[in-house]
Amino acid sequence: MKAPARLQALIDEGLIDTVVRQLMSGKEAAVYVVRSGDETLCAKVYKAANERSFRQAVDYTENRKVKNTRQARAMAKGTRFGREATEAAWQSAEVDALHRLAAAGVRVPQPHNFCDGVLLMELVTNPQGDAAPRLNDVEFSPEDARRHHATLIREVVRMLCAGVVHGDLSEFNILLGTTDGAPGPVIIDLPQAVDAAGNNHAKRMLLRDVDNLRDFFGRFAPDILATQFGPEIWKLYEKGQLALDSPLTGRFHGKAGPVDLGGVLREIDDARDEEAARRLRMQTVG
Repeated sequence: MKAPARLQALIDEGLIDTVVRQLMSGKEAAVYVVRSGDETLCAKVYKAANERSFRQAVDYTENRKVKNTRQARAMAKGTRFGREATEAAWQSAEVDALHRLAAAGVRVPQPHNFCDGVLLMELVTNPQGDAAPRLNDVEFSPEDARRHHATLIREVVRMLCAGVVHGDLSEFNILLGTTDGAPGPVIIDLPQAVDAAGNNHAKRMLLRDVDNLRDFFGRFAPDILATQFGPEIWKLYEKGQLALDSPLTGRFHGKAGPVDLGGVLREIDDARDEEAARRLRMQTVG
């Protein structure tokens, strides 16, 4: 196929040889299958800010730092240069998260290169060598649903032990394929990942991530719907007791206390925004 301008620049630079096909186009980026030497890779081309629909970006960007003080001041003022710096910081957040999580052993695509708003990374494939499907496109037996749910709960723990919360984890951004030679779920789409210790919304995001996993796999194995892994995991993290092998029961009994009305209203707004984002993704898929 004819290479888009952003990918043609990478061809001119010798970073890739050819564009095979477009894999998908979503709210954040367009994804292509490309060839680089003997390797088949995935190229994620980020869309311009005015072409995207990010949900509550302030929650995700809270406390993100840049080393350049001039950039930081411009970002705070919202100048044109600041908006460009904010855009660059948003894109590099996924690159940083991928490197950080891959080093921690989390099942994410291996990053290769990042240049001019294009992220080159491992193409996650199925056993036949084709691009792996998203969880949303797969039907599961109750046994497989329980197995994959357990795997992903452990991946959430591994991410949190590495200090990262995905922030938008669902069946739409988890692939069922192979990475590093091992089959199973692979977590993708991390530009909204947040630092667990430095973001005031990290707990709420983690609970939502875990609830999304529960609700999806609970369609195939209803017993999963009764689990409460999110609060259990976060409580261990708050106490400094969370480890990769921490025993988890899926049961949690919180202490009764005064109702946080503001928190409840935020959760309602989040649920409304999440449903709107889900409908947008479904339209994109269709």
